[in-house]
Amino acid sequence: MSKKGKKAKMPLSDEEQLLLFQQKLLAEEEMAKKKERLLNQFLKDKLAKEEHNCALNLSKINTQWRTVLREVKTRELHKDIEILSRTFERVVDCKDGVIKSLVKDLSEAEEQYAHALRSHLHNIDQLLALQRRRLSLLEESYNVELEALTKEFETERKTIIDQHEKEIHYLQDVFVAMEQNCLDSEYESKLEFQSMWEDLKNKNLEEKHFLRLQLEHTVEDLWRRFQDALKNYTDATEDRKIAFETLKAKDEKSCKEIEAQMKKIQRLQDSIIILKGKIMVHGRESEEQNQDIREDKELVLVQLRKLKAQRTQARGISQENLVKLTLESNATLKALRKIVDKGEKVLKLAEICRKFETEEEKVLPFYSSVLTPEEQDIKIDPEEFTEELGKVIMDYIGMENFWKRYNKVKLEQLSLQHRRAQLLEINEKLREMLKQYLDGISVSDEVLSQLSPHFIVNQSRNLPQPPSMPTAQPGGQKPPATYNIIEAAHVIAHIL
Repeated sequence: MSKKGKKAKMPLSDEEQLLLFQQKLLAEEEMAKKKERLLNQFLKDKLAKEEHNCALNLSKINTQWRTVLREVKTRELHKDIEILSRTFERVVDCKDGVIKSLVKDLSEAEEQYAHALRSHLHNIDQLLALQRRRLSLLEESYNVELEALTKEFETERKTIIDQHEKEIHYLQDVFVAMEQNCLDSEYESKLEFQSMWEDLKNKNLEEKHFLRLQLEHTVEDLWRRFQDALKNYTDATEDRKIAFETLKAKDEKSCKEIEAQMKKIQRLQDSIIILKGKIMVHGRESEEQNQDIREDKELVLVQLRKLKAQRTQARGISQENLVKLTLESNATLKALRKIVDKGEKVLKLAEICRKFETEEEKVLPFYSSVLTPEEQDIKIDPEEFTEELGKVIMDYIGMENFWKRYNKVKLEQLSLQHRRAQLLEINEKLREMLKQYLDGISVSDEVLSQLSPHFIVNQSRNLPQPPSMPTAQPGGQKPPATYNIIEAAHVIAHIL
C-alpha cells in the first residue's frame, strides 16, 4: 500500500500533462459537437412540426374560404347563366354557320398551304444550291491558292536546300584539297630533307675516308718517331702519360661529339631556314585561300540571310492571307447563320400571318402584275447589264412572289390607314350630331340660342345632314359586312 501511495503522489511530466490537456480538449470538442447536433436536430424537428401545422391550418382556412366563395359564386353564376344561355344559343347558331364555312375554307387552305409549302421548299432548295455553289467556288479558289503557295514554298525550300548542300560540298572539297596540298607539301619537304641529309652524310663519309688515308701515312711515320720518343718519355713520365692518355681520350671524344653536334646544328639550321621559307610561302597561300573562303562565306551568309528574310516575309504574308481567309470565312458563316435565322423568323411570321389571311388571300395569294405591257417590255441596256447584275437578278428571281405579297400587304395597310382616317372623321361628325341632338332634347337658353332639331322649316329639320358613307374600296370591291359577335368566355370573364 505504501508503494502505491508513493507512485500516485509522484508529479506528472510535461508530456503527460500535454497529453491530458489534449484529451480534455478533444473531449470538450466532442461534447460541443454533440450539443450542436442535438440542437440542430431539435430545431429541424420543431421547424418540420411548424411547417406541418402551418400547412394544415392553411388548408383548413382555404377549405372554409372556398365554401364561402362557392356559395357567393353560385349565386352570381345562377344569375349569369340565365343571361348567357340566351346569348349562347344565339352564338351557337352563328358558330355553326361559321364552322361550316371554315371547314370549306380549311380544305382550300390546306391545298393552298401544300402548294405554298412546295413552292417555298423549292425556293429554299434553290437558295441552298446557290449557296453551296458559292461555297464550292470559294473552297476551290482557296484550295488553288493554297496549292500555289505550297508549291512555291516547296520550290524555294528545295532550291535553298540544294544550294546549301552544294556550298557544303564545295567547302568540304576545298578543305580536303587544302589538307591534301598541306600533306603533299609536307611530304615533299620531308623527302628534300632526307635527300639533303643523305647527301651531306655521304660527303662527310668520303671526306673522312680520304683524310683517313692521307693521315695513315703521316701517322705511321709519326708513330715510329713517337714510339722512340715515347719509350724515352714513358720511361721518364709514366704517370703523366697515363693521365695524359685518359685526358686525350676524353678530349677526342668531346671533340668528336662537338663536331658532330656542330654539323648537326648546321644541318638543322639550314633545314629550319628552308622550312621557314616554305612555311612562309604556304602561310601566304593559305591566308589568301582563307581570305577567299571567308569572302565566299560572307557572301553565302548574306544570301542566306536574304533568303531567310524572304522566307519569313512569305510566311508572314501567307499567315496574314490565312488569317484574312479564316476571318472572312467566319464572317460569311455568321452572315449565313443570320440569314438562316432571319429565314426561320420569316417562316414563323408567315405561319402566324397565315392565320389572319382572308378568304380572298387564301384563294389568290399572289395578285397579277399591275404593270402595263409597255412597262413589262422595258429592256435593260446591254452596256449596263453585266455578269454581276445578272447574278444578282438570278439570285432574287425566287423572291418575286414574296415581294408581290409584301407589296399587297403594304397597299392594304395604306388603304386601311386611309379608311381609318375617314372613319375617324365620320365619327367626329357623328359625335357632333349626337351632341346637337342631345342639346335639342334639353331646353335651355344656350340651346335655344343655337340650332335645334325641333324647329322644322319647310318640312325639314334645321340640322346639317351627315355625309354619305363611302361604299367603294380601292379596287372596286364592296366593303365586307361586319358582325358584332361576343364570345361567351369573354362575357363570363368580364362578369366574374
